[in-house]
This record gives sequence, structure tokens and C-alpha cells, in this order.
Amino acid sequence: MPINAQELGRRLRAAREACRMTQDEVAKYLGTSRSTVAQMELGNRTVSSLELDRLAYLFGRDIREFLAHSFSEDDTLAALFRAEPTVADNPEVIEKIRECIAIGRELTNLEELLEIRREQAALATYPQVVPKAKSEAVHQGKRVAEQERRRLGLGLSPVPEMVELIERQGVRTGLVDLPDDVSGFSISDAKLGFFVVANSLHNVWRRRFSFAHEYAHLLMDRDRLGTVSRASANDDLIEVRANSFAACFLMPADAVAHFIARLGKGKPSRTLVQVYDENNAVTVEGRFAPNSQDLQIYDVVQMASLFGVSVPAALYRLRNLRLITNAELLRLKEEDQRGRSRTAARLLGLAEPDRFNESNDFRHRFLGLGLDAYRRDLISTGKLRELARLVNAPLEDLEALISDGDWADA
Repeated sequence: MPINAQELGRRLRAAREACRMTQDEVAKYLGTSRSTVAQMELGNRTVSSLELDRLAYLFGRDIREFLAHSFSEDDTLAALFRAEPTVADNPEVIEKIRECIAIGRELTNLEELLEIRREQAALATYPQVVPKAKSEAVHQGKRVAEQERRRLGLGLSPVPEMVELIERQGVRTGLVDLPDDVSGFSISDAKLGFFVVANSLHNVWRRRFSFAHEYAHLLMDRDRLGTVSRASANDDLIEVRANSFAACFLMPADAVAHFIARLGKGKPSRTLVQVYDENNAVTVEGRFAPNSQDLQIYDVVQMASLFGVSVPAALYRLRNLRLITNAELLRLKEEDQRGRSRTAARLLGLAEPDRFNESNDFRHRFLGLGLDAYRRDLISTGKLRELARLVNAPLEDLEALISDGDWADA
């Protein structure tokens, strides 16, 4: 039975309030007056299909939710606002989250049209008690990283392509332009599935760490429905835990120690060994040449390249593993800031982070499914164009492809 105008208005108001938006903000978005929005919510003014579509996007909803028999007043966007109150004050982040929610819904719809069953059971879950101190948060992240590496059979090998690994676990990934303070966000929704997003404006090694960080939130914080990771919130214990997971997952302690040992470094400068015979113990003292065990910036660059992380991430991991001192950390950080790590990378023939070409696997799959749905007459040309715009695909290439195809619209 269709809902009446008053019920539709009530649902629109509930969705707006869940997103902590005012009628003035909605009016500005629609290009109308506040009183018009108020009349919509009272059921005194008809809501056109175009307006309803725009409102659904604004509130992070599927348009069908407003017309369905039942209506849930809570959803992913509202849950994110509740968990991350400061997000409501950042229009740029809100808009990017809306875009990802819209893409997630469209991808779900495409998979349903093409009868593709999305495997989500592959993603493990490691529920944790809320840590009370940083040390506890660090320990939890480390423990879960070790468990997840064992589950995935990674051993001590560097993690392969992070996006591919996450996608194999049933998680959708995305790269979007975000403010520099935001490294990424995660979404866990019954209809959207699992989604992790990294800031496309950050270099590839930082994005890789961000994907691992957001993956940690899905493994340990799934009940939160979503998280937004900001540099300004790094002291939050949930963020500390996710950072600990990412560092340990990408750079396992034993693997780092093995790498440093292969360089002939990492040993104490002075060693004492006791040799026993039947009656006596003889103490033998050994010393390495001065400074021979000190790690240099070119060593750290090689480590960063091997594990696919930034030089700062490698440096902090070395310090946390007590393979360098605080003084060495500061010295090497200063060298990195002066550009010596880039010089070393070029000399050693290693890829520089901002020169690394990373493909957008998510866009490939999303548009591939869209083209297949179009070829099979499951969606219109207009819908296909809308999907292409959602992921910023070149429309001229789309037009050329569909106009040349045997399955072009009549």
C-alpha cells in the first residue's frame, strides 16, 4: 500500500534530523526556501521524483527506502555523524562519504541485476574490548595483526597489493580526494557491505598504510558502522589500535629483524659470550667497528620499499622495535625531510611514492559491471552515464565505446 504525503514528510524529517541537518541547509541544497522544506515535511507540499532523488542522496539513503512499507530512521550516514560528531562540520568529507555511499548502493544494485553473489563471509572479525590505555590499544592491534596474517597465510612475506588483498576479503575499496587531515574512512552496512576508502591526494605508500588502518577498523570495530580517520584524532585509542595493526600487519617484527640482519646490522655494538669447559667459564668480549651497526637513510629507504610503506612509517616501526634510538630517529627523520631519502631511492633504482602509478581496480570493476548491465539491456544509456560520472570516468570514451558497440541503444 503506497504511503501518504504525511508519512513521506515524516520520513524526510527523520532522515534530515538523523544527519543533524537544518531545514535551511536542505533548502540551500535544493535551491528553495526553508518554508518549502517545512511544508514538504508536514506533507502539505508534493515532493517531485527529482527532489526525492536529490534528498535521498543528501541523506545517504536509497530513494526506495522513503517509499517502502517500513522505514528505518537510522542509517550509515547518521551512524557516522553520531560516532564522529566533528565530521558534520566538514562539508568536504561529508560530500565524499555521500559519494561513496551512492557508489556502494549502485554497485550493490548492479550485482543484483547481474545475479552476482558478493562473498562477505570471507572477512574475519576480532571483537575487542575498548582499550583503557595506549599500551593496551597497541597490544590489541599487534595481536590481531598477527592473527590476521596467520589466517591469510602471509608468513613473514611482505603484504602483496593491499587493495587486491582487501577486495579478496569481500571489501570494496575506493580512492577519493579528501582534506589532508583525513587519511580515509570505513563503512560497514548491511546493504552497502564493507567499504574502505583512502585519500587519493596522499602518496601511494601512505595510502597503503591507510588501507591497512581502515581494514583494521572493519576487523575490530564493525559495530561502529563507520569510522573517519583524521590526523588530529591520532591519540584516540581506537585510532592508536588501528595504527598499531597497520604497522604490525605491513611490517611484522620478525620480518623487519630478518631484513636488518641481512644488512649485517641490528646487533649490539658490544657482546659478551661465555665459553665453558669442564671446569671453568671464560668470558669473551666482542666489539663491532664504531658506527658499523648504525642504520643509515639508504637502509631505511630499502626497508620502506620492501614493505611498501613510507620512510616515516618505517622509522617509527624501527623505533618501536627498539632497533634505533630516539636520537637516531630524529637524525633520520631530519635527513628524510631534507630529501635525502628521495635521493637514495633514485640512486638505488626504487620507485618514489609520488611517481608510482596505481591503478584504480575498483573503478575497473564498477564500470565493467555497468557496461555488462547496459549490454544486456538491464540499465539505460542515461543510467550508464550516471555511473560513469560517479567515478569520474571520461564520458567521451564512454560515448565512443557504446556508439561503436553492437549493443548500442537504438
